[in-house]
Amino acid sequence: MKYLIAGLGNIGPEYWGTRHNIGFRVVNALSEEAGANFTEERYGAVARLRIKNAEPILLKPNTFMNLSGHAVRYWLQKERIPLEQLLVVADDLSLPFGALRLKPKGSHAGHNGLRNLEEMLETSAYCRLRFGIGDHFLRGRQIDYVLSPFTPEEQEQLPERVKQAAEMVKSFCLAGADVTMNLFNHK
Repeated sequence: MKYLIAGLGNIGPEYWGTRHNIGFRVVNALSEEAGANFTEERYGAVARLRIKNAEPILLKPNTFMNLSGHAVRYWLQKERIPLEQLLVVADDLSLPFGALRLKPKGSHAGHNGLRNLEEMLETSAYCRLRFGIGDHFLRGRQIDYVLSPFTPEEQEQLPERVKQAAEMVKSFCLAGADVTMNLFNHK
């Protein structure tokens, strides 16, 4: 069974280490673990994996964060993947750093990438893996915060949290959203 795993972020070296690019980091970790390479294709970089009987297609949209929905919609249609087999990995300001939550649906909560996805898919009923980046910014400085690098303390913890997020993605592909939420959301 095919799955589309869309890690959200912004392309370009100036964005690589930023909080907003955590979705790219998670799908990169999955591709590295599987020994799969990303190739530049329409609307993004794509890597294809096999995890037992699941065939996840990893996507890093090249449309920039605010237009991520264009890439996700294109790849869902191109690969004929049902919405239930889509998982979007994105940063979340409302969760403390490193907290991971899988949700089967929800609002965009002000996240421009998720807002565009909702517009392009005409629904908010798609699974998302929310990766907490904390909310330690002054009023009116949200954009600067999400485009800033992680602190040295967070950098130390990041590999383990990214690895846990990758495990959640694999569980989603093999066991589904409900089982994955029961196994991981309470941790």
